[in-house]
Amino acid sequence: MNTFTSPFWDVWVIVIVVASIIGCAWLLWSTGRIKVKNKGPAADGAVSVTGHVWDDDLEEYNNPLPKWWSNLFWITIVFGIVYLALYPGLGSFPGFLGWSSTGAYQQERANFDARLAPLYARYAAMDIEVIARDPAARQTGERLFLTYCSQCHGSDAGGARGFPNLRDGDWLYGGTPETIVQSITKGRMGVMPAFGVALGQEGVRDVAAYVRSLSGLAHGNLRSQLGKPLYVQNCAACHGADGKGNHAMGAPNLTDQVWLYGSSESAIAEGIIKGRNVDAIAGTNAMPAFGEQLTPAQIRVTAAYLWGLSNLAVAAQ
Repeated sequence: MNTFTSPFWDVWVIVIVVASIIGCAWLLWSTGRIKVKNKGPAADGAVSVTGHVWDDDLEEYNNPLPKWWSNLFWITIVFGIVYLALYPGLGSFPGFLGWSSTGAYQQERANFDARLAPLYARYAAMDIEVIARDPAARQTGERLFLTYCSQCHGSDAGGARGFPNLRDGDWLYGGTPETIVQSITKGRMGVMPAFGVALGQEGVRDVAAYVRSLSGLAHGNLRSQLGKPLYVQNCAACHGADGKGNHAMGAPNLTDQVWLYGSSESAIAEGIIKGRNVDAIAGTNAMPAFGEQLTPAQIRVTAAYLWGLSNLAVAAQ
């Protein structure tokens, strides 16, 4: 059993919470009853002292805590007990109201989506190309993009290392409207396996040189010649014998000047050695699915905005 889901932690939290409440109540009760006697003769009505003396003449008075102050502490304790009875706080006990942050979030999202439903209703049956030409729809799609996508692809959709540029018209899985909708809805997972062990150090360098030759980059001719049969044997099944890539598999075109992780020999070799999937290279190359966070209409508006960036915007230049 996972240590962090063990029933022990439920009991641990309950004990700590209950003991803390009881401890606070005992402290209030005990200090409210104890009276420190005067240290020496005192006139009637004189305030007692605790016996603590500083600098020979500074004594600490034993003034009782004002009732209104101590009552506030008691009210706080009562409030805490009522709260823990109604809401989560005692281990896995959900509280009598059954409230949870997940349920509250889902309810808020449902209410929010219901209020926005009329706004998106007009786009539900429209072609994405038509939506992309609507200025209001583009503004809405841009706001959705900035909220959900810009953290990885950048606020200008220009991408970064490991995160595709969505403005240049080069699409790993194809740039048709429905393909973009599928990418947003279901996410994308890099599937390139690691070939470091199969090819060995020299084989990796040879294949990297051949791959660089496909796009006209500087390369060693001998290594490129040695790398071609290794490429055909290990890489052509996905990237194609001509290196043009395969949208169905998300295999990039190796003959153009668009490189997701960089075109240097070391960057290409790194991809060959470690692969490009969610478990390699610090967990990159994995796009999350937004099908549960966005409604179908919101996804269509976002897809229309993105399609427009590499079609309408590019065509207007």
